Amino acid sequence: MDLRLPRPREPRRGQLPARTTARARGRWAAAATAVVLLAGAGTWTAAASGGAPAVHRADRVMAMDGVRLDTSYFTAGPSSRRRPAVLLAHGFGGSKADVRDEAEKLARDGYAVLTWSARGFGRSTGKIGLNDPKAEVADVSRLIDWLARRPEVRLDGSGDPRVGVAGASYGGAVSLLAAANDPRVDAIAPSITYWNLADALFPNGVFKKLWAGIFINSGGGCARFEPELCAMYNRVAESGKPDAAAAKLLQERSPSAVGDRVKVPTLIVQGQSDSLFPLGQADAMAEAIKANGAPVDVDWISGGHDGGDPETDRVTSRVDSWFDRYLKDDKSADTGPAFRVTRTGGIDSTDGAALLRGASADTYPGLDSGRHTVALSGREQSFQNPAGASPPAISALPGLGGSGGLAQLSTLGVGISLDFPGQYARFESAPFRDDLRITGSPTVTVHVRSSTDDAVLFGKVYDVGPGGTQQVLPSQLVTPVRVEGAKSGKDVSLTLPAIDHEVQKGHRLRLVLASTDLGYASPAAPATYTVSLRSALQVPTAPAVKTAASSLPAWVWWLPLAGALAALALLVTGRRRTSAPAPDPALAEVPLQITGLSKRYAKSADRYAVRELSFRVEKGQVLGLLGPNGAGKTTTLRMLMGLIKPDEGEIHVFGHAIRPGAPVLSRVGAFVEGAGFLPHLSGRENLELYWLATGRPPEDAHLEEALEIAGLGDALARAVRTYSQGMRQRLAIAQAMLGLPDLLILDEPTNGLDPPQIREMREVMIRYAAAGRTVIVSSHLLAEVEQTCTHLVVMDRGRLVQAGPVSEIIGSGDTLLVGTASPVDEPVVEKVGALPGVLSAVATEEGLLVRLDADGSAQRLVVELVRLEVPVAAVGPHRRLEDAFLTLIGGSA
Repeated sequence: MDLRLPRPREPRRGQLPARTTARARGRWAAAATAVVLLAGAGTWTAAASGGAPAVHRADRVMAMDGVRLDTSYFTAGPSSRRRPAVLLAHGFGGSKADVRDEAEKLARDGYAVLTWSARGFGRSTGKIGLNDPKAEVADVSRLIDWLARRPEVRLDGSGDPRVGVAGASYGGAVSLLAAANDPRVDAIAPSITYWNLADALFPNGVFKKLWAGIFINSGGGCARFEPELCAMYNRVAESGKPDAAAAKLLQERSPSAVGDRVKVPTLIVQGQSDSLFPLGQADAMAEAIKANGAPVDVDWISGGHDGGDPETDRVTSRVDSWFDRYLKDDKSADTGPAFRVTRTGGIDSTDGAALLRGASADTYPGLDSGRHTVALSGREQSFQNPAGASPPAISALPGLGGSGGLAQLSTLGVGISLDFPGQYARFESAPFRDDLRITGSPTVTVHVRSSTDDAVLFGKVYDVGPGGTQQVLPSQLVTPVRVEGAKSGKDVSLTLPAIDHEVQKGHRLRLVLASTDLGYASPAAPATYTVSLRSALQVPTAPAVKTAASSLPAWVWWLPLAGALAALALLVTGRRRTSAPAPDPALAEVPLQITGLSKRYAKSADRYAVRELSFRVEKGQVLGLLGPNGAGKTTTLRMLMGLIKPDEGEIHVFGHAIRPGAPVLSRVGAFVEGAGFLPHLSGRENLELYWLATGRPPEDAHLEEALEIAGLGDALARAVRTYSQGMRQRLAIAQAMLGLPDLLILDEPTNGLDPPQIREMREVMIRYAAAGRTVIVSSHLLAEVEQTCTHLVVMDRGRLVQAGPVSEIIGSGDTLLVGTASPVDEPVVEKVGALPGVLSAVATEEGLLVRLDADGSAQRLVVELVRLEVPVAAVGPHRRLEDAFLTLIGGSA
């Protein structure tokens, strides 16, 4: 191995010569307080993964300019080997712990990796400055100073380490700012981040109030920020209108302010499901850095701040390859195409997985490539801005990204968007004769007139199915625009959100201009807006972008909202009529009957997830669905909700056969996979907003009844961020109960709860069923099921093992508990299981649980046990559900 230090490289384009960089480093050193190690040599740990080298981590707290930064340093392999370094920054509201896995992977791949918690986050001190050049950005240069002194870090010159910077969101912006402010940075990989924070939070002069509020709350409150930022936020939030000083303050802290100085290879990863930092931010970033002469690749992923698939593995691999090429000088490293976009090809009907494919081009097409003219029709229209801008239209719901986001539903062809009659104008195209792929930002010019001088409009383009039965807002994105001087009328050119979306043959495009939107601040004064068309809709098609022939690996995501399964059924029902067989009048009062239900695994003719399953549930029952992992419980619930189709058999709910979008699903509520709530809103406000998104009348919600059953009391008026886990679970149950569905389905509702909270959840379920409704609960807590449920369905390997009242299953006379004086060895257990008259035998802490067949008896069993020298201490019928469950499934749990 060549351990010699590399000779200094020739300066890259845009990089200062070595003597100049040395002078620059001297200025930094003079301006900054020296780095002090507060934790001595730090705390070292090691981790190994298979045959990979052990990763060593050193935790240090560094003092700089009066602030303490909590850092971790990762290396692997020989300490004598020089290697490039990578700085990994975390997202807003997080800490260095969020990027530990990526840091360890990069260390194993031959990098020295430094992570840190930014000012005001994790264990670091200081105020949050939103990447203040004099604070957070200066901190990065001081961290680079520290790396330059490490003996294992490769140097390009004295005090100049070979270093890259990567991060997502807040961390992505600091990587851009670091590259602009410190010429020692050699390559960057910013992800789902902003170029101009003022444009992101004040787009076209409109205040993005919900996202701004989430920023402040996730930072710990206004007092945690630098005073001028806190004062700016309070001023804008109170007025609802950003002023010039506010925009200037955010612009000064944005990469765009120093964009002409970003001259290093840049991999830009941006999310399509992102109403916070939409694709337009990445476009401005790419164009500016390319103009500086630096290599730039752009990757539009499926996910983003609003949810969807973050494509973690693929993105991490691409970032690693990017650094291999530009930090290790590995010319064989495959950095991928100049432009790539992930496209969704629907859902795998067997497991709910999103089918993702990549499309790419040799050059970045921008947002206006291959313009196609789409004629729109529609007369001049007037509509209202209501007093207080309420009720607002709904597009994206910020803050729900962690649980999947509404954008995924939009991508999959189901829209959760709401425009109130009388509060918007619309213009439509003719049905398309061929499929049309939109890749970029559509544009249109309209004429706006208002009864007030200041007007705010929200432009969006819907994909409308044949006959208007389905309306989808791609990626749930809107363009806000403030029109000043609107009283006398004004032509307004709208650049609509950048998207990648296919409009199918027979569909139409619908341009909507609304007066309100939930995520933004609108004028509180009532006004009348009048809008007419001035141009056709110009749609970019990016013809050079070609979709891959085969699908790429994808991570599976779940539908985003708690109770989303029920909401999805309601939405589809409201927008699309489905043909279904006539209901069976004999089952009209039966909440659920499953007959001969089977579902094969994907691409398998003889492997079943569920096979020949039949059972019936009556009114007033609390039914426990039990079974070990792989028993088929989740597949059964998905078929019950109409999300996947069975291969054989029928599911009837109140006599109606279940099909995707079946109207009877409006009588079903579901709590599956946990809930996502807007943390800054109260519990009541979250529930009201959720019900509003279903499009059903408010009086049908039965909100007060659901809340009384859930028993949240005064907590409903508090912000959800103050809730305990148990309160969040109960709020989620209340959400599933909205509309008081006749059949309520709960999947692991007690996950993460402590014993008192579990008891409260048990009472909630019992109270709900007491009014004659039906509850189905899937749970692994057998003691809770025993106390809560009236009936059980036990499944194993996709088949029904037993169904009936809890008391009958627990008290079955064919199962005996054999107490033993000492544990029974496994070979002896197997011999007992093979005895005549014995169906199964399972070892327990007390001894043996033995299930007898029709010819078995306790007397004969005792004789055989004595013959086998089993130390029998007692024999009697079992009395616990756990024992019965283990006996029924033969120990396969």
